[in-house]
Amino acid sequence: MSCFVNMNSMLDVIADEYIGNGDDRVKNRDGYTEMLGDLFFTIPAIKAANAHRDAGAPVYLYEYQHPPKFLQQKRPSFVGTDHADEMFTVFGLCFTTTHVKLANPCPENAEQNVQLLSPDGKNLVHWPKYGAEEKYLAIGLKKQVTAQHLKKERFVFLTQTVPEKIKQAQGKLARQKLSSPYNMAN
Repeated sequence: MSCFVNMNSMLDVIADEYIGNGDDRVKNRDGYTEMLGDLFFTIPAIKAANAHRDAGAPVYLYEYQHPPKFLQQKRPSFVGTDHADEMFTVFGLCFTTTHVKLANPCPENAEQNVQLLSPDGKNLVHWPKYGAEEKYLAIGLKKQVTAQHLKKERFVFLTQTVPEKIKQAQGKLARQKLSSPYNMAN
């Protein structure tokens, strides 16, 4: 039995979740962009955070929501924040006073954060430890807030619903193979 059980139907299930009926080109583009981000970064990051948390390690999860201005000018208008965009802010490479305000607390507390394994510090926004409640810090330019269950619906869909549908399709294929008149088994 193939491990790629009706791959096209599984891709259709995933595409339906993110894109829907496909009539709206902007929704298609945005859904496709979100799907790629979830499949290649967000879901694996959450799975890694869960594994480290479950192993007893201190985990601090965040979602960075502010693309650097100099990158916004070079990207298509529909692209938001990309993986590693925060590095420009963390290392002070953004040259506006707004960006410097956002980056400023990091260098002062970097040594303390490493020693304590906690990003919390005096005069900083509370950054909750990632635990069973799945709290994380949402970091935007104007506000930094504690949030909960990063992309929970998509996480459940991709880690539970899709694998269950694959399992069902494999069972159906196995039953079809057994009942096939071309099955030579006696």
